[in-house]
Amino acid sequence: MIKATLLYGHPVDDAAFEKYYYEIHLPIAKKMKAVDRMVFTKFVSDATGGKPAYYRMTDLYFADAATMQQTMASPEGQAAVADLANFATGGVTVLIGEVENFL
Repeated sequence: MIKATLLYGHPVDDAAFEKYYYEIHLPIAKKMKAVDRMVFTKFVSDATGGKPAYYRMTDLYFADAATMQQTMASPEGQAAVADLANFATGGVTVLIGEVENFL
C-alpha cells in the first residue's frame, strides 16, 4: 500500500480555509477513483502544547504506486490538485510513502 500525505501550512484565514475545504475541495477530491481510504487531521498543538508546524494533514491511501499515479493523472485527480491553489494559502507539502504495518 502507498500513501500520499498532504501537509497544509497555516492559512491566512482559518474560517475561510475550513469552509472551502469541506464545502468545495473535499467533494472534488472524493470523486477520485481507486482511493482506498482518506483520513483528515486538524492539528491542535505540537508536543509541547505550542502552535503546530502544520495546520491540517490529509492522507490518501492507494493499493500501489501505479494506482496512485493513474488516479492522480485522471481528470478527477488533476481537478483536486488544481483546486489546492484556491484555498491552501499556507502552502502544501506532499510526501509519498510505503505503508508498513507492525501490529
